[in-house]
Amino acid sequence: MSGIDREIILDRRHLAKHLPDTPQSDRLLQRGRAAHVFKDEDTLFQVAQAILIRGVYTGFARGYDRYGLVFAEAIGLRIDPDGSTFPLFYGEVKIDADNRYHPIPRTRPSEE
Repeated sequence: MSGIDREIILDRRHLAKHLPDTPQSDRLLQRGRAAHVFKDEDTLFQVAQAILIRGVYTGFARGYDRYGLVFAEAIGLRIDPDGSTFPLFYGEVKIDADNRYHPIPRTRPSEE
């Protein structure tokens, strides 16, 4: 079975760090961490919707249930602190204990 079959609520607090050129994603880079960002806000919501409908449960890792989906076209970029970029084709939705979720572009499914 695929898709998410439970009531969940979008947690908007985490969205800005997954969008390009926001203070939140810039802060990750300034702290020496990579930023995983969607192409734009429309792509973020399209990826989230696709995962809600067709995503595959990949397990529980670091406090979240996780669902993911591979896309044929790049959905975003991994931006390293040195400015190098890597296209991302995998999207993940993280759901916390209070049924709040947010989407993330990734290189692969999360592991514990």
